[in-house]
Amino acid sequence: MQNNSRQYIQSVSIIGILFFIFGFVTWLNGPLITFVKLAFDLDTDSKAFWVTTAFYMAYFFLALPSSWILEKTGMKKGMALGLLVMAVGTSIFGHFATERNYPISLLGLFIIGSGLSILQTACNPYISIIGPIESAAQRISIMGICNKTAGMLSPIVLSAFVLKDVSSLEEKVKNAADSTAREHILNEFASSIYWPYMIMALILVVLAFWITRSPLPEIKASEVNAEPVGKTPRNKTSILQFPYLLLGAFCIFVYVGVEVMAGDAIGTYGKGFGISSDQTKYFTSFTLFAMLAGYVVGLFTIPKIISQQTALKISAWLGIIFTGAALVTHGYWSVGFVAALGLANALMWPAIWPLAIEGLGRFTERGSALLIMGIAGGAIIPRIFATLKDEYDFQWVFFVIMLPCYLYILYFSVKGHRVGKA
Repeated sequence: MQNNSRQYIQSVSIIGILFFIFGFVTWLNGPLITFVKLAFDLDTDSKAFWVTTAFYMAYFFLALPSSWILEKTGMKKGMALGLLVMAVGTSIFGHFATERNYPISLLGLFIIGSGLSILQTACNPYISIIGPIESAAQRISIMGICNKTAGMLSPIVLSAFVLKDVSSLEEKVKNAADSTAREHILNEFASSIYWPYMIMALILVVLAFWITRSPLPEIKASEVNAEPVGKTPRNKTSILQFPYLLLGAFCIFVYVGVEVMAGDAIGTYGKGFGISSDQTKYFTSFTLFAMLAGYVVGLFTIPKIISQQTALKISAWLGIIFTGAALVTHGYWSVGFVAALGLANALMWPAIWPLAIEGLGRFTERGSALLIMGIAGGAIIPRIFATLKDEYDFQWVFFVIMLPCYLYILYFSVKGHRVGKA
């Protein structure tokens, strides 16, 4: 019994480290939007938001192939493979961003997202089913603390090494004597991204090797997450026969969309009020601090005080309230309510995931891949915002996009997660 307990703690700790790593890499996207707009001399926010599009669309294209890969390699080797793919993408981005080659830099981000797709397709069901499914949200909350702590640190680290005094740099570029001087300033700025990304690539390779040698046990998801007798028929032949899974996948889509809007787009939102880049580059950290607070709440309340469904319902209502508050306020107050959406969003992923995969049995890997495909919401929803804000008032665009998303999440928390369950 003691050995089982020790192995459980070791496994949760190792997965926690992996959540820290992909939290650090994922939440670099917010300040990267500021970086690419200046480094690549982009004239609109919409072009800069290709950062999130390239990164998150990888989940849509790679999620199902990731499930097939994991069926062949097992979850443990699949995690190591995901880290190696991330290392390749990180190297490509660091090299070609330095050369100010935007299309190939975006390819690097797509490859990073591809590696993360493999990693998340393995890690999320793993942490959900390593213990009782009823307490999965609690374990995912622990993972969320690791993820968002890293996310708070990543904008600070990138700002310290790459985006230091970025507002004065923008002025230098604007007031450059000629095109040659302008290009020299931009080339020097772009080159500052090289070593941070090369170091990240090396760390990812070392972690991949460590995972293969770690005591992390191999888990067969189809055996652990079996269909409850008397609840779910065993004659299912396709994941399409689980309506609650399909509704959950769309819930992940809109959830990740609003999460990225609150985390990565908050800097662009703040600039809409005329706030300087030297301040907006830290706004992502504020959102993630709010998310971290939400995860701590989830850790101590789920499932002892409230259920996963109740946590999701409360979170959806908070999202609706904070979105409305951001619309009717201005300046730092409005930005503060956008950052507060981090609190509303925190318990959504931990609650949606186990509700959507419960009882999938042998379809767990494929179902998890379908949910991972939903992460593409982080590519599409912020891009809609970036495109429309160039034509319409950014606060109204933000509201019109976010409100329906939170309303759907509320629906899933009340009814959607039960559809098709006996």
